[in-house]
Amino acid sequence: MGNSYAGQLRTTRFEEVLHNSIEASLRSNTVVPRPVFSQLYLETEQPLAHDGRTENDDEDDEVGSESNSPPIPYQMKPPPEGCCTIDGFCQTGRDLRLSSLASDPSDVTPGFTLVGVKSPSLPETLLVCAVDSRFLPDERGHNALLGFLGNCMGCGEKGFRYFTEFSNHINLKLNTQPKKQKHLKYHLYRNNQGVLVKGAPICWRGHDGRMRQMGSSLSEGHVTSDEQTANMALTHPTNTPGSYTAGSNVDPISLPQITDVPHSLTNGNAAVTQPPSNPSRPGRPSAKGSHANAGPPKKRHKGWSPESSANSLPESTAKTSPSSSALSTLSVSSVITNGARSETAAPLSSLQGSSLTPPSPPGVSVTIPDQLLNTCRLQPVIFKGHGPLPQLTGNANEVLLSSLLQSCYLSSQTLPRVYQHYGPSPIQPLSTEMQILLTVYYLVQLGPDQVPLIEDLEQIFMRSWRESHLSEIRQYQQPQTPASQGRHYGIETTTTLPGLPQHFSLPPQSQPLTPSQLPWLAQLAASSCGEGVVVLGEKIGSLAQGLQQMFSRLMEGRLENTNYVVIIVTTPGQETQSCMVVTGKHQCRALAESMYSPKEGLKEINQQLSTGVAQELIHYCNSQQDGDLDSLLDSATVDSSEPSPLSSSQESAEERSLKTTHSPKEPNSPKDSHKQCSKDLPSPKERASSPKDTCSEYSVEWREVRPIQLAVARKLLSHVCAIADSSTQNLDLGSFDRVSFLILVPSSEVTFQQTVLQLWKSGVLQELGGSDQKCVSQREAERYVVKMDQSAQARIDSLIQEAQSNSYTLYILVHDHAHCDINSASHSSSDSGLGLVDQLLNSRQVRDALNILILHVTSFPFALQTQYTRISPYNEIHWPSAFSNDVDLYHEKTRYFGVSELLESTRSGSSLPLMRHDSSFESMASALEERFPKLHSAVIRTTVLIQHYCVALMAASGRISSSHNLHKHTSVETLEIVQSLLTASQQCPAHHGHMVLLRIPSLALAAWAHRRLSRVRRQLGLEESFEIILGNPNQALNIGPSFTDQIKTWLKIQDADWVPQTYLELEALPCILILSGAEPLGESLPRSLKYCDLRVISCSYLQRTTLEQELGLAAYLVRAESRPPHNPGPGSDLLESDAEKLSSTDNEEEEIQENRDSPLSCSQQLQSCPDSGALDPVPAQSTTSPNVFQKGIMDAIQPPSQSQTQLQPQTPLFPYPQATIHQPQVQSYSPAQPIFQLQPQPQIQSQNQSLSQTNSQPYTQTLPQHQSLSQMQIPLPQTQSHPLSQSRRQHSKSTSSGSSPRASSPHQSCSWARGVSRPPSVLLPRALYDIITASDSSGLPRCTSFLPHMSVAWASSFRPLLSKMMTCTEQSLYYRQWTVPRSYHMDSSNCTEGRSDNFHPRRLLLSGPPQVGKTGAYLHFLGILSRMLIRLMEVDIYDEEDINYSAQAEGVLYHPPNASWPNPDIMRTMPFDYTIHDPKYDDISSVYSPGSTPSFEGNPVRQEDVYLRRRTSRIKLSKYAAYNTYHHCEQCHQYLGFNPRYQMYESTLHAFTFTHLLLGEEIQLYFIIPKSKEHYFYFSQPGGQLESMRLPLTSDWNPDCIKSPIFTPTTGRHEHGLFNLYHAMDGASHLHILVVKEYEMAVYKKYWPNHIMLVLPTVFNAAGIGAAHFLIKELSHHNLELERSRRLEGGGPTVDVWPFIILADDSCVMWNAVDLDARNGSVEHAVSLKQILQHMEACPDLAHYGLCGIRKWSSRGLTGNKQRELFSRGHLHDFLLLNVDQSQNVQYDQNRFTCHDVDFTLRLHSAGLLVCRFNSFSVMKKQIAIGGYKTFIIKTKTTDVPTSVGPSQYICAPDSKHLFLATPAQLLLEKYLQHTRQKLFPLSTKNYTHPVLSVDCYLNLGPEVTVCFVSSRPHSVNISTTGLLFSGLLLCFADSFVTPGFLKKFTFLKGATLCVISADRSSLRQTVGRLELEEEWRFRLSDEFQTANAKEDRPLFFLTGKHI
Repeated sequence: MGNSYAGQLRTTRFEEVLHNSIEASLRSNTVVPRPVFSQLYLETEQPLAHDGRTENDDEDDEVGSESNSPPIPYQMKPPPEGCCTIDGFCQTGRDLRLSSLASDPSDVTPGFTLVGVKSPSLPETLLVCAVDSRFLPDERGHNALLGFLGNCMGCGEKGFRYFTEFSNHINLKLNTQPKKQKHLKYHLYRNNQGVLVKGAPICWRGHDGRMRQMGSSLSEGHVTSDEQTANMALTHPTNTPGSYTAGSNVDPISLPQITDVPHSLTNGNAAVTQPPSNPSRPGRPSAKGSHANAGPPKKRHKGWSPESSANSLPESTAKTSPSSSALSTLSVSSVITNGARSETAAPLSSLQGSSLTPPSPPGVSVTIPDQLLNTCRLQPVIFKGHGPLPQLTGNANEVLLSSLLQSCYLSSQTLPRVYQHYGPSPIQPLSTEMQILLTVYYLVQLGPDQVPLIEDLEQIFMRSWRESHLSEIRQYQQPQTPASQGRHYGIETTTTLPGLPQHFSLPPQSQPLTPSQLPWLAQLAASSCGEGVVVLGEKIGSLAQGLQQMFSRLMEGRLENTNYVVIIVTTPGQETQSCMVVTGKHQCRALAESMYSPKEGLKEINQQLSTGVAQELIHYCNSQQDGDLDSLLDSATVDSSEPSPLSSSQESAEERSLKTTHSPKEPNSPKDSHKQCSKDLPSPKERASSPKDTCSEYSVEWREVRPIQLAVARKLLSHVCAIADSSTQNLDLGSFDRVSFLILVPSSEVTFQQTVLQLWKSGVLQELGGSDQKCVSQREAERYVVKMDQSAQARIDSLIQEAQSNSYTLYILVHDHAHCDINSASHSSSDSGLGLVDQLLNSRQVRDALNILILHVTSFPFALQTQYTRISPYNEIHWPSAFSNDVDLYHEKTRYFGVSELLESTRSGSSLPLMRHDSSFESMASALEERFPKLHSAVIRTTVLIQHYCVALMAASGRISSSHNLHKHTSVETLEIVQSLLTASQQCPAHHGHMVLLRIPSLALAAWAHRRLSRVRRQLGLEESFEIILGNPNQALNIGPSFTDQIKTWLKIQDADWVPQTYLELEALPCILILSGAEPLGESLPRSLKYCDLRVISCSYLQRTTLEQELGLAAYLVRAESRPPHNPGPGSDLLESDAEKLSSTDNEEEEIQENRDSPLSCSQQLQSCPDSGALDPVPAQSTTSPNVFQKGIMDAIQPPSQSQTQLQPQTPLFPYPQATIHQPQVQSYSPAQPIFQLQPQPQIQSQNQSLSQTNSQPYTQTLPQHQSLSQMQIPLPQTQSHPLSQSRRQHSKSTSSGSSPRASSPHQSCSWARGVSRPPSVLLPRALYDIITASDSSGLPRCTSFLPHMSVAWASSFRPLLSKMMTCTEQSLYYRQWTVPRSYHMDSSNCTEGRSDNFHPRRLLLSGPPQVGKTGAYLHFLGILSRMLIRLMEVDIYDEEDINYSAQAEGVLYHPPNASWPNPDIMRTMPFDYTIHDPKYDDISSVYSPGSTPSFEGNPVRQEDVYLRRRTSRIKLSKYAAYNTYHHCEQCHQYLGFNPRYQMYESTLHAFTFTHLLLGEEIQLYFIIPKSKEHYFYFSQPGGQLESMRLPLTSDWNPDCIKSPIFTPTTGRHEHGLFNLYHAMDGASHLHILVVKEYEMAVYKKYWPNHIMLVLPTVFNAAGIGAAHFLIKELSHHNLELERSRRLEGGGPTVDVWPFIILADDSCVMWNAVDLDARNGSVEHAVSLKQILQHMEACPDLAHYGLCGIRKWSSRGLTGNKQRELFSRGHLHDFLLLNVDQSQNVQYDQNRFTCHDVDFTLRLHSAGLLVCRFNSFSVMKKQIAIGGYKTFIIKTKTTDVPTSVGPSQYICAPDSKHLFLATPAQLLLEKYLQHTRQKLFPLSTKNYTHPVLSVDCYLNLGPEVTVCFVSSRPHSVNISTTGLLFSGLLLCFADSFVTPGFLKKFTFLKGATLCVISADRSSLRQTVGRLELEEEWRFRLSDEFQTANAKEDRPLFFLTGKHI
């Protein structure tokens, strides 16, 4: 039997492996020895050879068979009597067929897999059975244990150990020996509908290799967007805490089914294995390394080398000091990974009986000891793990419960769907035992002060799981190339776990843990850290017993040095249970406080302050000094009249500044500080009154818009245009004529005022037409900014109403600082102020309004980038990087200094880092936290900090005796801050100083700190030295009147009522700003900010947004010149790398080169700050938005002059050379700055300082901006700066100490001027400092891997890590895939069934670093958007005065002034005006008429491209304009046929044939007729032959209808032609036909699907405008006859059919009418085309006219006679009403390209037809530089490339060798005659009295030649030529009406030129002979010419001669 030796080991192999294992374990430094069995039964990952097989594939040729014996005849054992033997049923009679069991629920034993068995007797179906996964191969055909273990899915019988036995039970009825490889054929799995279906074939090697291709159906490796967060409420109904129900919005169908996952896995799949190293990463051994086993590997048992399991960390990681990877407090809200809402910390008593705790066994409870908190001085935190927690009784509020750990366990056991839906595989989640062991390992690795982070533990589980299933996971990743995979998702198979201490090592590879092994392995692991972690596992029978034992030890003091207790229960026969108890004081406090929501935390602080609990702490702190602090202060208090000790010194300011500037190494004692501050400041009024007390280095100028802000504004505009240009019709920019806007800002008065001020200064209001005044009042600007408080509702409602009533106005809602309120309105109370954005911006009215566009602006866009976001990824705009490879892309004068630079400063060893922590403060705070365990840490830390400030003030003031040793009771950092604050203003004549920012989130604590500091300041007599400001977001800025006067003096403000309203206006004011509020709300800070003290911000809420917005307060702009070039780091951090890229969607090429430069710095990300126009928050995209920091960095708003300050400590006494500091510049305020972005510009007056001084002061402290954060993995020195070096750092800013003389210039004495270009120093809590400066395995700052925002959750624990190569766009896509909004997020409701996205089409997101200038950018965007809309509403109209008007125009008026229509009788008496007045024809030959003498000098010769340079005017479109294809208003949708709600209009092609004599053959035309327009035509039958176009009757009249068909010939203008006449016709019904050439038919049909088109015959493809008009006219006449015939057949009158058509140019855009009744003369106003046509069609005598038209518009009005005749006879152009009936005998010349209308009008008049121009109407023609009938290019036949061919080359002698041209012959002839008039008609040049006689046609002979037109037709009307001598004769295609007698009527000058033109040489000779021309004209052979055309192109021939 094939299974007889299943599981046996060969003796030699076993001994060999055992020996190697023992040897390896002895040499190994890991805790757990390497199990032997894993080497025997598991194979290492082997690299694939070139043929796709592993290197050992050749050794496995026998694997296909369990036995080497050949098949033998087999006889099945007979079944027991009475058994069922039916095929497809088991022996108990239960159905096993897949078709029967497909929908039945199946209970599969954990560790078993459903398999389809192939039965020989039932080939068409599969039988269902369950097989132990260990005995099945993986996808590559490996790892199947020998043997078999199966269960019957019919009767449920289990434990079949032999496949033979099992095959008998299921009635396989085999004829051969049963083999599992032969009959176990397919995996079975349940599809999305829950139906059991056949999956992939089982990959038995040698039988079926198809499984190797299985992974090809996956496109994204093991991470796909399908992965959803597990909804614990659905998947674990028994163990689900109630807090998980928030995840119920997850689609239950998509949830991983984990109910069958066992808690205890025994198949080894949960073992932690070390992944093979990525060979591309240095320092890691490859899994390909040599095996330690001797001898060749035997079949199936391939051994692991001991080295392969060693944890190989990158070299840089291994050396990282523990401090660099320190982790801070566990943030409850940031570590939930299952989409559930964060739990609220409630005392245990409030949780009892709730659904948080699973039901515990009856009668099992644990009593909490009395006085636990008082005895142990801590509140233990119990983390539920596996199994139900027993009920806790007793003093339950002294213990905290958390289900976070349990959630982490559950989520890491929920496999993503990608591993479930592609057939079963051996991939299983981690076992319970492995989770517990990994938890213990993690706790052991934590430092004594570190707090566990659930996200770290989650990543450990993920890594362990990935490594244990490396081969399986790789199969799912095969289809994706590593490049795309890493680029898009940032997946790295790294051996260092992100987010956990870099020296953390996982347990070695092992066999599956058994419950019995777990306790001793866990204790073994815990033993390495002494008492830090205690494992209670042995002799523990239940969790209750373990908890009771833990409480006993705790009360007895045996856990004094223990931080964590892990309780493990492994009772035989039961599932393993566990829980973890935190017993470390620091950890318990941090965890307890993190369980509060931010709002609850502040509430708790307020309660402690209000109930007096904190008074004991305050009293204790006061009593620590030598003598009570208050009594010391009282003793120092002086009477206001008593001179202050500070005033005793008479030193000059210069001397003082010298003495106060110490070298960095000189300690600074209190005595020194006494001298430093030893002079009392005069009062501000005294200062102001003294003219000499002014600072020459101070200047504040408004900055202009920076180039990068301009670029961002244009980028915003291009995105808006992209929305408009898309086919979705979501935004029709062409329908708006103005822009209005409303800026929504957070509920902060200072932010509101700074936005108002910036808006006021930007000039946007004037540009948008908000006011015509030159300077709008600031009150006016307040109407456009609204705070998001309860008052916002009314403002938004009024805007919505306004938008509904003004559909032609585009409203922009700018949501600034968009990350501040993203709460759902339905989950927020009305009085909380939250949820307003959701309620207002996401309302249906705003969403559906087509004229409202929303722009979200933020530095931290992560919360808006979730799976349910409303913003399309294509509508995101990311702030570009200003520098690439240290090249200034935007020529910025400033560089942005953000978080990445702060981080960089922590690594530079040459100077004090700008970001640091204060160890002495931390130690004092920690001691008090242990002493006062019930107080919130914020209360303790704030009290300590304010105490430090008070003591430092006392020490620095000099009023307290030095014997008190005050400096012992404060920290060096605090002392330095206070001394700098006090001494800075002493060094400047104008008393400029610095700002110190003290960030205290609690309003109550901030108010207490303000009172306390103010009291100390008052008692020390320092009220005039500096101001203390309480920054409450709910209140306006309030500073003392003396300081207000000081600022007004500096800024030269005369307004008596002026007070500063923004922090920016406090520039150079010495002050302490206590900034309160749960989070910064967008307040911008002045350049004089020197210290940013964040030592008391909360460490509990570790979200990326929270951290970055606090650090963003220090974001700064420095002048580009003040930083030396830096070398880019080897790699780029996420934070910054992104910043370097403009936007991944915009320029990919730049990304490649830029991407190396900019480290994403964590710092960058941390910036969140008010975006005052000047500095804007970067997208906290931090990691993803690296750019932002970096990018924006430079753009920051700093004026060039600001950079003059040194970046690093540089001695203030070294004056800057004038060249560096003072650059003359004009800086106007730019919208990009914060409104009052006052920009101090220190200026040096000393003009003759040598540049060498500058060179001698290198800025050593400048931080390389592009240094990548990844380099932060090196151990970071814990800078505990020496008291002295820190306190004097600011004043010792020279790194090259003696290289230049200390020439202390009196002009450099202003401390503010020295520091204004140096970024502020930042002080952080130690816990946050450690986190921010740590890097994860990807080299990114640790904080980038945190949850991005409190209101979102991770979609899955199986997400990849962020990659530091990600761009901003890729980072956005990452968050869009891997985060989901919580139920209280406003986007949680934005999930539509059946849609993958639900984006709002008119919503944009602008993200950029804090303080980078986003406000200025979007204000500028509003301005250029307004200009663009105006530009869209304007067109360039030809605006030229009529030409050739005689000054002696007669003043006779033929018609009365009020005549509506022309009178035919009067018209006939009016002379015909032969003169051409249209200015477009100012370069053609004038037409002779008696009495007219044109001036040839007035019309200079123009070039061919003359129409490009003709005079135009920009005119705003009226509501009656014609439009091109870019216009998509709501009313036009149906007219154009583009409405997406309807199917695209169908069109049919109809042929139409008619014959014309001139054409000589039958002409076939085609009509393209949309279905909706077929009613305009008559068909022989519906859908049949086209018969005619329906024409109305003359007697018909409809006020909403135009009777005349409109024909528009066009070419090359399918996009730009003005064919949309909907508005021009004012909605009237009309028949409009586009006449197009055949080769353009398709493109015109595409752009104008609802228009009728007449397609010209193929022969007209190269023809000119004459051919189009010819065919239109002749077709219309033919149609008129057909319609008359049809009417006649119907019994109607024939003469009553309407005979008029309209010929319109494709550039006619608007029409006007003249109001002659106006008192001020004639006034033109826009009218609709409908009004003009109906007026003309209503003319009672219209049938008498052959041609009517209107004049061309000119801004000069009616040229010539002011009382211009209402109607005139003359030439008509562009817009014609043609009577095809009367003019049937006069045709357009089909060959003409130019002047065809002049020629036609002359012939029409000579035929006796009336021509009338309606002068009361005018047409405006738009300048369209594209297409048209003029754009014929003359090129040679040999090449298609246009070449320069002169007019002389247009003709040649017949039969000569000449360069032939690929141009129509007629065009060549016309161009030749136009340009060679002097050669052809020399006597005619400038000779008006002797014109050239042109018979029956008009040709342009150039502007200097006059042509006299005569018609040879009988009865024609010609001018009198009696006595007229002609200088030439032109005969063009002379017909039979031209006779010798006709020509003899005319007299010619001697030498006059004759030109005879014919189609060929023979007809040319015939014409000469027939007309007897040789009698009077002399010809030569050389005078015969032809156009330069090849014979096949039918050239024209002409002959010239001279008159005898």
